[in-house]
Parts: sequence; C-alpha cells; structure tokens
Amino acid sequence: MRIAYVLLAHMYRIRPYLDHFSFGWEMGRIARALATGYGFADPFHGHTGPTTWVGPAYPLIIAGIFKFFGIYTALSAFVLIVINCVLNALMVRTTWEIAQRCFQNPGITCWSAWIWALYPAAMQYAVKWIWEMTLTAFLFSWVLVLSLRMRHIGGPPDEAVGSTSTRRWALFGLLWGLIALSNPSLLLFLPVNGLWLLAGNRKALRSQFSDAVLAVVVFLACIAPWTYRNWRAFHHFIPMRGNFGVEFYLGNGPGATGLLMGYDHPAQDPIELEHYRQMGELAYAKWRGELAKANIHKDPGHFADLCLRRIYFFWFSVPHPFDEGAANEYGRVLNFQFTSIVGLLGLALALKRHVPAAGLFAWTFLLLPLVYYIVTVHARFRHPLEPLIAILGVYLFHSAEKSWRVRWFSA
Repeated sequence: MRIAYVLLAHMYRIRPYLDHFSFGWEMGRIARALATGYGFADPFHGHTGPTTWVGPAYPLIIAGIFKFFGIYTALSAFVLIVINCVLNALMVRTTWEIAQRCFQNPGITCWSAWIWALYPAAMQYAVKWIWEMTLTAFLFSWVLVLSLRMRHIGGPPDEAVGSTSTRRWALFGLLWGLIALSNPSLLLFLPVNGLWLLAGNRKALRSQFSDAVLAVVVFLACIAPWTYRNWRAFHHFIPMRGNFGVEFYLGNGPGATGLLMGYDHPAQDPIELEHYRQMGELAYAKWRGELAKANIHKDPGHFADLCLRRIYFFWFSVPHPFDEGAANEYGRVLNFQFTSIVGLLGLALALKRHVPAAGLFAWTFLLLPLVYYIVTVHARFRHPLEPLIAILGVYLFHSAEKSWRVRWFSA
C-alpha cells in the first residue's frame, strides 16, 4: 500500500527548489558532501565546513544511496522512500507484539496492528519525508518489544525460564546506540528503560547488573566513533550534536511564537548563513544560545508561555500553516487531537488497571517530548510514540465496549 501510494502520487519527484534543498534538507546536504568527498559537512548552502547539526545515522544512509543511484536523483528519492516504507510496514509486527504482550487480547492486538497497517496518518512520514523519523520510530518500537521480552511480559511459558540472556542485553545496547545516532533526544528515556529492566528480576540482580554493564559497553562502542570524529573535527567533546544553542534561540528568540523562527535560520537567512560560515558551527551555536538565555532571563513569563504553547502543540494541534485549505487543515487538527486524547485516556486506564508495562509507557509519554517543550515542536516529533498511542486508543475503545455490554445486560 505504501509503495503503491508513492508510485501513484509520484512522491519521489522532489522539487529542485534551492538546489534540491527539500531533498532531505540538512541531511541531504550532508549526504551530498559525504558522497562528493567533503566529509560530514556543509548542512546548508555552499561549503561551510564540518558539522554536528544532525546525528550521523540517516545522512550516512542517504549518502550510500547517492553513491549507488545518483545525487538528488528521482531514483535515489524512490529508494530512500521505499526503505522508509519497509521500516514503517515492519512496525506492524512490533505494534502487534506490544499489544499482544501487554493486553493478551486478540481484539486489541488485531485492531492495533491493522490500524498501523492501514491508517494514513501512521504512514505519512514514510511515504514523503526523507528524514530520520521512520528509522527512529522503527528502532524505538523494537526497543519496547525487546524490553517486554526481557521482562518476560506476556510471552510463552518457556520464555520466563532463567534470567534474561546476555545476548538480549547486548542487543538492547546496540538498539539504543543506533537510536542515539539517529535522534539523540530519545536518550532521556534510556536510564528509565534500563532501570525498569533491572527492577524486573531483583533476585538475579547481580547477574543482571553484569549484563547491563555489557549493554553500556555496546552502547558506548556504537557512539564512540562519532564522538571521536567530533573531537578530531572540532577539538571539543561533543557526544551527539552541537547545534542546541541555535535551535534554542530559534524557538525562544524575541519573535518566537512557540515554533521555530524559520526566517532567522541559516538555511533561509543569508546573513545568518554568513555568520555561521565565518564563526564556525560551535561558536555560532554558543552565541545563539547565549542570546536565547538572555532573552529568557529578560522575560521569563514569555518563555513559560512558549513552553505551554509547545505542550499544547505537541499533543493537541498540528503546527502547520494553512497552505492546503482550511478544510484540510481543520481535519488534520481534529485527527491529531482525537488520537492524542484517546491515547492519553487509554494510558490513564491502563495505569489504573495495572496493565503490564503501563508504567514504562507513561515514562515514554513523559520524557520523549521534554526537549521539544523547551525548543520547538512539530507533528513528526511524536512519531515514535504513535504506535503506543494507537494501541492505547484501541484499548480504551475495547474497554468501553465491554463496559457498555455489562451495563446493558445487567439492566
């Protein structure tokens, strides 16, 4: 279905506006630099030097496709989107297993899987965005599946025999390492995830602790080459990304409304691009970060208002301009609000009924959006949460149906 839509809608035909900048935006630019021998560099227009603007995982994938199928070609776009479609479709399997293990109900399991398989909003980023959302969501969904397996929740009887295998802890570290290289904002959830696994088998805590140390080693081994490269390129310790100050200012500058001040972005403003080029990325990011802090210190009430707006945007609106017609945009907002409401209510019900892993899911809802609350929001930022939102929404309606039957027959 996904690939058929891509073919019918010609989603692989990306406009060449601004020298193909919309083909992967900063990631596409970095991939072009990689494919042409400039290294991990040049996230905007022209040659601006080495960068840590984004994580390396997805730009490396794009660069590999560019090497085989051409830079900014329609064929490269098609291959990248097909990869996204495959990853998004494989999440049907992870959605099914999460629902099956937690709720042990065929109705909830099947409906959750079918909704992810067929619901257009679940596949929207896979079929048109050359960015890391699909890869990150895919990896995160497998972390959740692996966590449930390691806690022996809802699995076959023989799964609970013995302690969690060393191999699974190593895989846990590997998945989190890949997530860190794709979208490090999700790392806020990693400590909670690890502690939740250790708390699941207190009798074997000593052996579990040694396996957890192995997971840490695997995780550090995944990110070490990237961190070392950053040290060599910038002579500073930059474990993941170095552009936080820029994003922080764009989200909280004098003209901020809760979203990024895109007009002040180096990708859009030639003056800011020249500042970025002359100062270098680290100095530029530090300067912008200091401006953001000064602006917040001057008017903390405005910052609090922006954070509240971003919380609202993240859960109950779609930060998107009305450029597709009011009816379409209103439908998008209603859909976004509806899924959030049923997902949050489903989570509350799961917590009340002590559904296995409901507490872990609550931590994902709490921690994954935190960075976006203080910087900026977009509908795509909550994509890693959307399989859980779908499952919990189905659980809410399934529970309501059973409750209605009880009241009807008892009457």
